Order: sequence, then structure tokens, then C-alpha cells
Amino acid sequence: MRFPLSMTAGLAGYIARNKLRPRPEWQVRAGEPANGSNPFRIIHSTRQPGAGRPHPMIDKKFPLVLMLEPLHACNLTCTGCGRIREYESTITEKLTVEQCLRAVEECGAPIVSICGGEPMLYPELARLVREILARRKHIYLCTNGMFLRKKLHEYTPDDRFFFNVHLDGLEKTHDLIVERPGVFREAVEGIKAAKAAGFKVCTNTTVYAQTDMEEIAALFEYLRQFGVDGHMLSPAYGYAAVNDREIFMTREDIHEKFKNIDELARRFPLNTTPVYQDFLKGERDLPCTAWGNPTYNVRGWKGPCYLITDAHYETFEELMTKTPWENYGAGNDPRCEHCMVHCGYEPSAALGINAKFTDNFRLLGWALR
Repeated sequence: MRFPLSMTAGLAGYIARNKLRPRPEWQVRAGEPANGSNPFRIIHSTRQPGAGRPHPMIDKKFPLVLMLEPLHACNLTCTGCGRIREYESTITEKLTVEQCLRAVEECGAPIVSICGGEPMLYPELARLVREILARRKHIYLCTNGMFLRKKLHEYTPDDRFFFNVHLDGLEKTHDLIVERPGVFREAVEGIKAAKAAGFKVCTNTTVYAQTDMEEIAALFEYLRQFGVDGHMLSPAYGYAAVNDREIFMTREDIHEKFKNIDELARRFPLNTTPVYQDFLKGERDLPCTAWGNPTYNVRGWKGPCYLITDAHYETFEELMTKTPWENYGAGNDPRCEHCMVHCGYEPSAALGINAKFTDNFRLLGWALR
């Protein structure tokens, strides 16, 4: 199976329950943004009458994956990363374990993606992982792999726990993107050590305008020998804080770049769903349901999404009810126009929005493969 049975069954049950009875306190529609909730004075002027319709689950919002950022400090300065630039003023701050656990319990998402920054710089990460697992959540620990071998002994293999290692290409390409030689080799050594110790390991690859998709296939083929459990693949988002705009793609560029993703999916265990793959190829329209992947960090609940910051809220309920969700997405906000990143659109695929009759069979076959 592509994922542990407990994850597949648990997520399916969670989605079914929440579709039937979504938490009413999360469904309040935002009016005009409150003072201070839109500090950049974004004017949503691109939406025309009849365009950019609100997604069909605007009144049935619930989270699927919590993006938990205990800190934003990192040992690398990756070319396409907006985090270390956006949060430069709070780069030395970090959440307490108790704050992290309150966020986990407050939103109740069944999957927690621990990210950052580099999470392995967080002094109490091993304790945080144990506490989240004790709450029966599934964890993807996102890491650049530089500290994986050194700190592996602090963790215990668990079917609900994945190391998610960032690799954007083979050695020369990856080290160029992360702006430091030797990172690829150390990440691979970390993957080998983790798999040898019985851990589940997947990889996370960001695709840029200059990415050679044949090299990505070669990367996945190279990793096959180590028994890697899956690969996440997503186009880059064009952060305003990143000066090198030439590395990012338009929607048309993305369609062209991912036109042969079906072939990759046949050869390798991609963690991207077939519905999302159709979206990347331009064969399916999906609305952004960014509330499905909420982000919590040192400044609070980040709104509206993992990629855009117009506000930080103290509580999860405030994020859900004070964010004007209908103002975002392609056709509504210029910053969303070329975004096709998985954290905004995989929730739509998982929730069956704009579904076709055959989708359930495709998704079942994909999950059981």
C-alpha cells in the first residue's frame, strides 16, 4: 500500500465525518477584514462578476494537514525559499512544545507536517514528535537531511511517522539550489541510515522553471535502491520575497512541465493523487482550499495560507472565520494567479471537489498500489 492502512482508513473516516457534520464554529463567513488583518492593504480588484466562484465547500471548512513550524531558523539559504526572508525579524524565535501541542489539538487535523525552517534545529523536536504520536496523529517531519544521521537515535520507528527529505534534483542541481556543496550526499546518507533503522522515508521535490523532469525521474530511480517509501512533487510558488523571479512558472509553464507526470506515476510511488496530477497537466479544474492545510508558527495562525501572509491570528477559529477565503485563488487575487502548489489544491482533490464518476476508483487503486 502507498500509505499505512491506519492513515488511509483514518483520513477517509475523518473526511466523511466532517463532510457530514463540519464544526459549525468554523463555518462563519468573514465580512470586511478587521483592522490590522490585512497589513499589506491588498485590494482584491481582479475578480470580475461571475469569475472566481467560491469553492463548493466554503461552508464546510475543516483542516486535513496542519503545517506546524516550531521555528524558522535554518542552516541553509535555498534559492526558492521565502520563509527565511519573510520571517527574518523573528528568525531566532521558536514555539514551546506546549504551544505546538495546543495548535495540534485546537485544529484537530489527522496529519501534522512539522516544517520550518529546519525542524531538526528545534531543541525539543524529539519530545514534540513523541507527544504528537501519543495523540494518534500522523507526522511528516520535513527536513533537508543534514542532521538526520546525527539525530536519528532520538526517534523510534512508527507506522505513523515519516521523515520527509527535501531533494530538488541530483547532486549538482540540488547543491546549487540549496547553495551549499555536500548537502545532497549528506541527505542521501541520512535516508540510507533511516531506512536501515526501520523508519518510513519519503522525499519532497520542488519543480522550478529550469527543472529537467528527466533528471527528476533519474533522481527517483537512484533513490529506488534505498527503498524510499514515496515522493511528493509540486511546482514552486513565486514568493514576493524571492528576488529571482525567473525560476518560477506560469500556469501554462506548469502544464507543459508536468505533461508527462502520468509516466512518472507509473514508474515511481508518487504521493501526489491522480486528481492533483490531472490538475497539474491542465486536464482538471480545482479550486484552492487552503484552509485544508492551515499553518501555525511563532506569530500565530498564518492567513490565508502557507504561502501568502495577510494576517496572523491568535486562534484557529479566528483563522477560519476572519479570513475572507472567497477573495483568494486564481481569478481573485493576483498573487494566486499562477499558484498550483499541493498545499492549496491537494485538499480539493482529497475532498472530491469537481469530482468525476471514476475518481473514487482511481483514488482507491492509487492508494492500494
